[in-house]
Amino acid sequence: MQKKLTITIDEEIYNKLYSVVGTGKISKFIEELVKPHLVSNSLADAYNLMSRDKEREFKASEWIEGLLYDQYN
Repeated sequence: MQKKLTITIDEEIYNKLYSVVGTGKISKFIEELVKPHLVSNSLADAYNLMSRDKEREFKASEWIEGLLYDQYN
C-alpha cells in the first residue's frame, strides 16, 4: 500500500529533479534512494541475524542431529 507524503525542498533541487528524473517519476526515484537506508530485505542479513541467536542455533543443531540419528537407526 502506498501513502502520500508531502515534502518541502528548495526550488533549485526540485527543478533539477524534474529535469533529470522526469515528470511522474520523482516519488519512485526518492523512494529507491531512501529504501536501502530504512528497509533491509536481504536474505543474507536475515540469516546472519538468526545465526547470532545462540539458543535458536542450539535447538536447530539438536533437531538436525536427531534427524540424522533417526535416519541411521
